[in-house]
Amino acid sequence: MPWQNNGDRERPNPWGQGPRRGGGGGGEPPHIDDFIRKGQDKLRSALPGGAGGFSVIALVAVLLWLASGLYRVDANEQAVVLTFGKWTDNASPGLHWHLPYPIESAEVRGVTDEKQISIGSREIDPRRGRGSSARPDESLMLTADENIVDIRFNVVWRIKDLGQYLFKIEDPEETIKAVAESAMRELVGTNKIVPIITTGRGQLEQDVLTLLQSTLDNYEAGVTILRVQIIESEAPAEVKDAFLDVQRAEADQQRFRNEAEAYRNKVVNEAEGSAEKLIQEAEAYRAQTVARAQGEAARFMSVYNEYVQAKDVTKKRIYLETMEEILSGMDKVILETDGATVPYLPVTEMLKKQKSEGK
Repeated sequence: MPWQNNGDRERPNPWGQGPRRGGGGGGEPPHIDDFIRKGQDKLRSALPGGAGGFSVIALVAVLLWLASGLYRVDANEQAVVLTFGKWTDNASPGLHWHLPYPIESAEVRGVTDEKQISIGSREIDPRRGRGSSARPDESLMLTADENIVDIRFNVVWRIKDLGQYLFKIEDPEETIKAVAESAMRELVGTNKIVPIITTGRGQLEQDVLTLLQSTLDNYEAGVTILRVQIIESEAPAEVKDAFLDVQRAEADQQRFRNEAEAYRNKVVNEAEGSAEKLIQEAEAYRAQTVARAQGEAARFMSVYNEYVQAKDVTKKRIYLETMEEILSGMDKVILETDGATVPYLPVTEMLKKQKSEGK
């Protein structure tokens, strides 16, 4: 045996005793079976009741082993059960039991906490300072009008299905980050730069969230995307001044266009109003003229009918009416046939005087 003498060399035996010389077995160490048997005898003698006490200890050990399978899942948590390392079941909130280790094990994690991933920037180590560092390789994107926009945004998410989250994809956080960046690049590529950096940011956030959630659901990632927040969207620093000049020129162009449009609308409205007024006046004049002509014609026909029935009387009446119309506004002097004047009561002058005095 390896701990026996080998010629003149001596080796220590594994029981901590040197080789025996002269008597006592001639240096032979105790056999391993004897050692185990002696240990068992000592353990039995130390236990109360001998072999019965050993059975109690074994029973307690088995019960403790079975009790190790108990676990609790809180309301804000989910759990998955693994059988020999393979995902076999999910557990809802409450008290549960699984076959003890190494047969089964349970993984319990919180699923209500919000997690955040930043794309386009990274938080600086607090020990080195505050703020964030830019990541142009993530933030620079090409728009539909062939401009480059610098977009930095956050994705806020939480776990929806713990089993899918742990076992369907290899690196959930890195997957979410990669899919979010890809979704943002796709949608930026279908929009122009001006809406992206001005009024269209809210719609872009919603579109990215929808596309990101749909893609992750196809991957069975087991997460819910809560928000996509665009922190900053602007032209790159290298061309920012030139871009602002272009923006100002476009704003001036739009302002001049709006002013011209307003002036055109004003002139057109005024012209249309004047034309409508002239049309209405012409229509009124036409109606008045036609009505007057129709009245005169009717009057003429009535006079003509009377003339046909009594020519002499009608002639005299027309003559008198005509003279009345002509002489009504003139000063009149009555003469006798011999040229002498005849006094008359000046009724007309008296009436004019009364009107002028307001009586």
